[in-house]
Amino acid sequence: MMPDDDPTFADAVRAGGGEIAPLSEHTRGLVWLSYGDAQDLVDVLDAHPAIEWVQLPYAGVDAFSHVLAVYADRPLPLWTSAKGAYSQPVAEHALTLTLALLRLIPMRVRATSWPTGEKFGTSLFGLNVLIVGAGGIAVELIRLLEPFGVHVTVVRRSPGDLAGAERTVTSDRLGEVLPQADVVVIAAAFTDGTRRLIGAPELAAMKPTAILVNIARGGLVDTAALTEALASGEIAGAGVDVTDPEPLPDGHPLWNEPRVIITPHSADTPAMIAPLLAERIRENVEAFLGDGRFVGVVDVEAGY
Repeated sequence: MMPDDDPTFADAVRAGGGEIAPLSEHTRGLVWLSYGDAQDLVDVLDAHPAIEWVQLPYAGVDAFSHVLAVYADRPLPLWTSAKGAYSQPVAEHALTLTLALLRLIPMRVRATSWPTGEKFGTSLFGLNVLIVGAGGIAVELIRLLEPFGVHVTVVRRSPGDLAGAERTVTSDRLGEVLPQADVVVIAAAFTDGTRRLIGAPELAAMKPTAILVNIARGGLVDTAALTEALASGEIAGAGVDVTDPEPLPDGHPLWNEPRVIITPHSADTPAMIAPLLAERIRENVEAFLGDGRFVGVVDVEAGY
């Protein structure tokens, strides 16, 4: 909910032409900032049936999937999320993990002496990059990759081109395009249909020199299959900002895998996203009170 003591988001509401008020029978719009139990949101909506619009704080809405399911057959409320708002920091993190893996940084930072013999590492320039997902993160990542002259293929749920990609294919062709990729970046929404999208067959289809980067949701990748693929050398490395389970338990084999970079869901830290979420709130308050041109509208049936 919108707490009065949070000036960043309260100011965003006011900048959009709204006002902060306690929940009442007159409440029409709700900015939900809680990252806790989503059931609380159901209770609030049940108690305040006049609410017409809800702004959620995440880019992904899987944490609220059971809430959305409750309201799937109802015309209201309209749901908006932060999807697309956090694209810049997350795409930057994906590029960071990609460059670090190609340059063997996991091995370098663990070294305690100057290595002798042949030196290894791969340049990103000219490689084949496969991005699974066609949302804001993919769009921003393609922009960041442009100076490297890479060849981008995008896998998306529905047909249609994506600017900057040389090729765009639908999800049913994932197995067809995986073998050509040097870098595979997972940037798709997490839904029942995309759960464990990358499993043992998909990892086996990748080049042994290829790397996998996941900055979306941990459940998109089969963790056990990824662990096995790395241990057997089936793929060259992985960078994961998200895991399944999350947090990744102490002692999990991935912590000791020398070709893995694990970051603790930190691609978009609170400090990074606060101004971005505030702008999304301002835009949507303005839309709610004005022309209805909301940003980040959630497709309740699709789950994102």
